[in-house]
Amino acid sequence: MCNLTGAGRLIPLLIINFSFWLLSGESAHAQDGKNLFQTNCAQCHNPIKVVTGPALKGVTSRVTDTSLLHAWIHNNSKVLASGNAYFNNLFNQYGRAPMNVFPNLSDDEIDAILRYVESYAAPMAKTNTSTEQSVPEEDHTVLYGIVTFILAVFVFGLYLVNNNLKRLADEKKGLIPTTPVPAYRNKRYIALLSLILFFAFGWWLTDAGIHLGRQKNYQPQQPIFFSHRVHAGLNQISCLLCHGNAWESRHATVPSLNVCMNCHMAINDYHGERLQRADGTPVDPQGEIDKLYSYTGYDPQKGKYTRPGHPIEWVKIHNLPDLVYFNHSQHVRAGNVQCQTCHGPIQSMDEVKQFADLSMSWCINCHRTTKVDFPDSANNWQGNKFYSIYAHFTEKLRSGQMDSVTVGDIGGTECQKCHY
Repeated sequence: MCNLTGAGRLIPLLIINFSFWLLSGESAHAQDGKNLFQTNCAQCHNPIKVVTGPALKGVTSRVTDTSLLHAWIHNNSKVLASGNAYFNNLFNQYGRAPMNVFPNLSDDEIDAILRYVESYAAPMAKTNTSTEQSVPEEDHTVLYGIVTFILAVFVFGLYLVNNNLKRLADEKKGLIPTTPVPAYRNKRYIALLSLILFFAFGWWLTDAGIHLGRQKNYQPQQPIFFSHRVHAGLNQISCLLCHGNAWESRHATVPSLNVCMNCHMAINDYHGERLQRADGTPVDPQGEIDKLYSYTGYDPQKGKYTRPGHPIEWVKIHNLPDLVYFNHSQHVRAGNVQCQTCHGPIQSMDEVKQFADLSMSWCINCHRTTKVDFPDSANNWQGNKFYSIYAHFTEKLRSGQMDSVTVGDIGGTECQKCHY
């Protein structure tokens, strides 16, 4: 076995490190190209589809001069002024709308974007492999019914055996057997049955009255299958991006179609998990996106609105009585209440349903337990400056008589707070 000198051992290590550097550099360039494309280009371009601008895949074949592509991206107006026929025709084809300039992108970054675009392949639809949807729940109702029937027959048999043994014991003792009173004439049985029916009917009537007008678990089918799980869950879109009025006003409101089209002018297909309704019916995501285009009058092939649109008649789910006052901004902005507190795990719902019964007792219990962001200057805690008008609570917090202030403490359980 040969004995390598210090220089001899160093050379293989340099070769290995250089190889790793090449491999990691190639991966980094590809990743950087994707990030750079999504940051700078994705608003107007798609590699394989026409959006606001042309599809970019194959651009290096159409324009073989890489330096010309660099110049176009750095300052396209200068290239147009030079009289280049290809780019001037492209400029006229897309309505003479100037492209954004990117002078801060280096040539290497532009090359990374071009490599990503040329290697781009359309994503395949994913299969939802979650066991929650693939494995149906087992229903043991029939089995429980059979077991209950067998136990009832067994109890009735024990009752007959007990009566016969009692009769035989009385005969052996010489006692005169009494004539049994039929159950339907037995005063004890009649009184017990009357009490059971009275309490059962009273419970049913009270429960029906309490839940009159409530819609907990109400889940209507909407004109367009809009999945909150895909938008708010998988894509992490903030609720306030679409329901921005919840931050500013009383009503959260349904977003206008312009809000939808801000994204769906560029996103006109779906490659995520397969979707289905609550009853298991499969959903065609492409068909639902086409419904949106039909309502707005948008032609995705031409990339413009070609006919008048009309509003979507969404089915309202959450309804409060007219005598109740509820302000979204007061809860969301001032109270820092999360959407999920009232609407449940909305980020995991495909079809929205009413999560809470929204009853008065439900609201009052929340007010009694929810703490407000009360300021405490003694502990250098700024909090919500509005609550500083409650000076007596400040003193109680400082003296240790209270450890926190709830909504109920500042009048959140008073009738006139929520009722006109």
